[in-house]
Amino acid sequence: MPLKVEDVMVTDVITISYRASVKRAAQVMNKHEIGCLIVVKGNKAVGIVTERDMLKRVVARAADPKKTRVEEIMSQPLIVVEPDMELEDAVKLMFEMKIKKLPVVDKGKLVGIVSITDIAKFHPHIMDIIKKLAMQEDVPKRMQRVMCYYIS
Repeated sequence: MPLKVEDVMVTDVITISYRASVKRAAQVMNKHEIGCLIVVKGNKAVGIVTERDMLKRVVARAADPKKTRVEEIMSQPLIVVEPDMELEDAVKLMFEMKIKKLPVVDKGKLVGIVSITDIAKFHPHIMDIIKKLAMQEDVPKRMQRVMCYYIS
């Protein structure tokens, strides 16, 4: 029986309001020791903000993190998967879209998040799929570290 996204996903997803400041987002990420937050507007997930977003769109531009809103720097549109998606298809989507994390949505509700690291760490037999994709695709620099660590 093929593995599904729900078999690997983390269900304790930390979110932040689209109106929050980047400074607040950084504080939340530090508090929880995580590298991204799902951005919500009301009860709907609308984007993702990562450490890279903060570096490229705030630090590199010398923007004021107290005045800059998460909605100004978040990555969007949000690419999501459903819990019953096969894990292999989720990995393929990550490679295709050149992303490392996928929020998991069920009937419009955010229920989890899955990362390439989660998949590689907890399901070594998926590594054959990841290796094959890594040979076929131009692996983005931000994914290379994960690939090197778990494939080597």
